[in-house]
Amino acid sequence: MAMGASSYNPEGRPSSEYSERAVYVISVAADLAGVHPQTLRIYERKGLLSPKRTAGNSRRYSERDVERLRQIQRLTQEGVNLAGVRIIMEMQRRLDEMQRSIDARLQALAEAAEQPPPASRPARPHWGVLARLDDVRNIYELRAGPRSAPHVGPRAGPHAGQGG
Repeated sequence: MAMGASSYNPEGRPSSEYSERAVYVISVAADLAGVHPQTLRIYERKGLLSPKRTAGNSRRYSERDVERLRQIQRLTQEGVNLAGVRIIMEMQRRLDEMQRSIDARLQALAEAAEQPPPASRPARPHWGVLARLDDVRNIYELRAGPRSAPHVGPRAGPHAGQGG
C-alpha cells in the first residue's frame, strides 16, 4: 500500500488516521516488530495488546499496535517482565491522558484571555467591614461640623441606666 507524504506527521511517524487503521495480519505485524507470531498471541492473552478483529475473527494490527509491540520488546530486553511492562504502559497511557487534559485546559485559558471581559455592572463600593451606625453618624458629624440638634444616643445623667 503506497502512502503519500501527507500521511506522516512532522516527526516522520504515520499520522493518527493511518496509525489507527488495522491493516496488518499477525505474520506481518510480527515481522515488523521483530517477534514470533506466537508472541503476539501471548501478549494479547496477557492484555498487552488488543488487535482488531475481522468479521472472520482473524487479528488485524495497526501501526500503533506495531509501535506498542516494539515498546514491549525494548522493555523486556531491558529486563522488565510482562507484569512490569503492563504497569509501565498503563502509567504512560495515564500520563498521556493527563497531558492532553492539561493541554486542553491551557488552550481554554488562552482563548479566554483573548476574549474581552463581559459588560460590567456599575461598581458598588467595597465596604470590607460593616461599621456601627453610631460610628457612621460621628463621621458625618465631623465632616458637616457641629449641629444645633441635640445628640441622640445613650442618656447621661442621674437616671441613666435605670429601667423606667
